This record gives sequence, C-alpha cells and structure tokens, in this order.
Amino acid sequence: MMDVQLVNPIYRIVGHVADSMGIEAYAVGGVVRDYFLQRDCTDIDIVCVGSGIELAEASAAAVDAARPEGDRRKTSVSVFKNFGTASFVYHYDKRRWQIEFVGARRESYRHESRKPIVENGTLADDQNRRDFTINAMAVSLNAERFGMLTDPFGGIRDLDAGIIRTPMDPDITFSDDPLRMMRAIRFAAQLQYRIEDRTFEAIGRNADRIRIVSTERITVELNKIVLSPTPSTGFKLLHKCGLLAIIFPEFAALKGVETVDGRGHKDNFYHTLEVVDHVSTRSTDLWLRWAALLHDIGKPATKRYDERLGWTFHGHEVRGSRMVRKIFGRLRMPLDGKMHYVEKLVLLHLRPIILSEDMVTDSAVRRLLFDAGDDIDDLMTLCEADITSKNEEKVRRYMKNFQIVRQKLVELEEKDRIRNFQPPVSGNDIMEAFGLAPCHEIGIIKDAIKDAILDGVIPNERNAAWQMMLDKAAEMGLKPVEQ
Repeated sequence: MMDVQLVNPIYRIVGHVADSMGIEAYAVGGVVRDYFLQRDCTDIDIVCVGSGIELAEASAAAVDAARPEGDRRKTSVSVFKNFGTASFVYHYDKRRWQIEFVGARRESYRHESRKPIVENGTLADDQNRRDFTINAMAVSLNAERFGMLTDPFGGIRDLDAGIIRTPMDPDITFSDDPLRMMRAIRFAAQLQYRIEDRTFEAIGRNADRIRIVSTERITVELNKIVLSPTPSTGFKLLHKCGLLAIIFPEFAALKGVETVDGRGHKDNFYHTLEVVDHVSTRSTDLWLRWAALLHDIGKPATKRYDERLGWTFHGHEVRGSRMVRKIFGRLRMPLDGKMHYVEKLVLLHLRPIILSEDMVTDSAVRRLLFDAGDDIDDLMTLCEADITSKNEEKVRRYMKNFQIVRQKLVELEEKDRIRNFQPPVSGNDIMEAFGLAPCHEIGIIKDAIKDAILDGVIPNERNAAWQMMLDKAAEMGLKPVEQ
C-alpha cells in the first residue's frame, strides 16, 4: 500500500473532524493525480461516506477554532443542497485553497440527459463513477489510515504509462456523460498522454451523444485544449473520433486537399494546427491562440481554381473575419473586445506577409501600425507563425524581412506616434474653422489629413495638419470663417 505525503494542514483538520463524526473521508480526483504528476493544484476535492455538507460545516468550524486568540474571522461555507456539496476557502502557505466536499455516491443515468440520478454510496461506488483511472484514486484522511492510497483501477500504472483509460466500460462511461469524451481528449492534450485504444474507439461510437451536452460545457473543454502545450494533439483527436465535425464544423471543413490537373493545395487543417502550435510556443494568451486557429477559417468558402494561377483563396481574410462573430456566438464565447481582437487579427494576418514580400516602405508600415494599434506585436507573432513552408531558405527570407518590418515599426512609432492615432485636427476643429454643420466634406478633409500623415507627406503635428486642412478646404471651395 502506497503512502502519500499530505503537507497542507487542512487534510489533518478534515481527517480529525471525520474521525469525531465516525465517517470515512478521502482526498480524491485531480489533487491526487496532480500530486503524482508533481503539478501544482489548489483545488482539493474531498469525498466522505456520509454527508459532505455536514463534514464541510464541521471542518470550517474546526479551522476557525484553530485560529490564534484574537483572530475572529469566520470561514464562510457555500452550500449547494441540490447537489449535496459544500465548499470553503482555506489559506495556507500564502495561497488560496478551494476545498470542496461531497458525500460518496452511486449514479445512474437516463439516456436523454447527462444529469445523474444520485444515491448514497461507498467509496468504491464513488470511484466506479469517475471518468478515468487517473482521476479515480483516493487518499485516506482518517488518522488510522492517513495518507494511504486506494487505487482500484491502476491509476498509478496509467500515469506511469501515459494512458487515458476509463475505469469501467467506456461505452457506458461516455454514453452516461458524453462530456467525458471531451475531457479525455483535453487530458490527452494537456498531459501529452495516449488515449487507450478501447477507450478511444468508444468515443467514436458515442460521438453523436455530445449533442445533449450544453455548448458552454463543451467550450470550456475546447478552450482548455486550445490552451494546452500542443493544441494540435487535441484537435487531431477531435477530428479522428468525429467530435470536431459536430462541435466545430467550420474548422473540420479545412481538412482535405483537392487536386485539379495535377495541381493541389496544402491541407489547411494541418497547416492551421502547425500555426497554432507555433503561436503556443510564444504565447499562453487564449485569444491570440484563437486568432491563430481561425486565421484561415475563410479559405473553404473562398477556394477557387484558376488555370493560370492554380488554387486561390482571394479574400479569405475578409470572409474569415466576418465568420468570427458567428463562431463565437454559437460557441457561447464573449462577443466583446476579445472577439473584436480576434476579428482584427484574422482580417490583418496577411498584411505583414505582403510587406515582407515587397519593398518595406514607411507608408505601408505606418498604415499597418495605424490599423493594428496596440495589437501589432500579437499580429506580428501570428504572421511569423504562419510561415510553415518546408523550404528552409524561403522561411529564412521571410523571417529576415519580418525583422525589417519589426524594426521599422519601432522606428516609425517613436518618430510619428501612429499607434492609436488620433488626428491632430478634429471634426469639431474643421466645423468651427469653416462654419460648417456636420457634413460629408468634413470626412473628406479628415481623410486627407490622415492619409498625408500615414504617407509621410506631413508630420503627425497640429500645425502641419492645420495647414493641410486649409489647403484641402481651398481645393473644395471652402473659405474659413473670419476671426
């Protein structure tokens, strides 16, 4: 029998309270798995053979009783009677630990729902209902067996072997709660583990059951796959088992190569995953990774074959940018600044590449800086990741030119202050200068000033912009109001 070294004092406190109540208590699930993986985990799940709510309330009282004299803080217990769970926050080692309690239970399911019918059960019943063997381990907190591991399904063995496997029949496990299929792939992506063959085959057979799971739950798991060290692992598994076509059909549509007259195009599914992996080595930002995931999403809709040029995807960046809102809406993701950020990067992702192919002019760099604003660095990261050619010389040439673009971005920003550009002459200035009400002419003058600054014709200064305003207005036959 293996012993686990439980350092956090909360384990002894809960174990002592459980002994006084005459019930068994165990640390279970992720905290035990992560102990053996040597991963940090501050969410502690505790199962007891009895009332989890009563154990939580008594444990919180014990925490308060152990405080130094004069410390009158009270631990607040959150109780969820419908689920038979309770939780509180415990502070230890300058960190915040979330402690959640539940009574051991036995579960049964109706075919049309992933919400179980719950009955009181034993520790064995509770372990039987767990999703994977690596999450079905339990460590005793009672004094007599403190720290002793119960591992009925070989979770330690599977951790050592890097395998995701269900403790019971995988067809029943996934049919009962189809979200577990997403979790299997998420763990495989996060831990770089292999899903055991029998388990993975069951995901394929039960893939259609994912339709009974709420979109919000699916997206939580999808985002964890996107945030994994190598997201391509998860997306390849999602595609292979059939889940991807159900939950994210636009991305599944990138898969495949079409050939005409012996001329084919690259598989945009695998290209996109390569880009996402490249971005992931440079950034842990979820939304930059989503921009990488969606940067070519408009290609299937814009694919055309030209006898002279071969395969083209003209305008795919515009089509893709317009698709972002629909995809975010369907996946219940935020339709706020995060979505607009992804839209912008998808729309602009070709611009630095075009610059790197041509002569890098100051005017083009100013316009890129103006359009990208504070997101210019992320855009450059995405564009550099988008160079996935197997031609090493081509990659070196692009990367060298990207460095020129980056240097010019720095130089021109310092010189012209284009990022988050605000015209030195406003619309109100123009109306006052010429006695105008809001009208089309004001926009023409503002655009002329903006273009002159971005093209380097005049500096980004008020005096130069004011003179430009006077000159443009004179061309249009407008006369300033006499002061």
